[in-house]
Amino acid sequence: MKKKILNIINKKNKVKVVCLTAYSKNMSKLLDKYCDIILIGDSLGNVIYGMKNTHSVTMEMMIQHAKSVMLGIKNSLCIVDMPKNSYENNKQTLINAKKILKKTKCHGVKIESNYKNSLLIKHLVKSGISVMGHIGFTPQYKKKFKIEGNTKESENKLIKEAIAIEKAGAFAIVLECITATTSKKITKQIKIPTIGIGSSLNCDGQILVTEDMLGLSGFYPKFVKKYGNLEKLIEKYVQEYKKDVITNRFPKVSNSY
Repeated sequence: MKKKILNIINKKNKVKVVCLTAYSKNMSKLLDKYCDIILIGDSLGNVIYGMKNTHSVTMEMMIQHAKSVMLGIKNSLCIVDMPKNSYENNKQTLINAKKILKKTKCHGVKIESNYKNSLLIKHLVKSGISVMGHIGFTPQYKKKFKIEGNTKESENKLIKEAIAIEKAGAFAIVLECITATTSKKITKQIKIPTIGIGSSLNCDGQILVTEDMLGLSGFYPKFVKKYGNLEKLIEKYVQEYKKDVITNRFPKVSNSY
């Protein structure tokens, strides 16, 4: 696992880090051939459970999906989001992070920042747990979406926060919906990789929710590039299946015992 972490860090300024999300073995098995990092994101609250935000995602949800994802992992670094309310103090954070790692066999956790969580990251790293930071638009702490880093005050605050997270021992930081200028400054000022989502080419890598990228979620903000439209493709196959069942074209003798 330490070798995988080091490989990610060593990509900075050399090769872009490729990251996507997964919530099941079937998906992670496909992504594992191509991704440096697979994230079991708390975005599963929106994508899988139809929640309006990630605030009600539980530890148990994260653990169950991570266990499934890990069944398909051979090469990628697998990181699990710590859900809202699971890391409010050092003691609770360490207990829950250890629980996630023990039950899922994943390689590390991700913690969203509220400008003071670098102390929690430091506590986890000192305990031997690999941590990815997350700054900018942090859905667990913010109810309304807004672009981050578009004022001098906001920019300085984000740079300071990124440096604090690096000093705490995180191996990488997700930059979510931060302006291109600020993302560039953060990426230049820290030695660990920045992973962008809606934060421009200036980051050391990129992450998207896989279902968004595949056209399967119905949620396509500006920062998402749709590489396909699986929604329409699945609908087409379901229509064909329905027609075959109604017209007795399925199952055939070859599909029967």
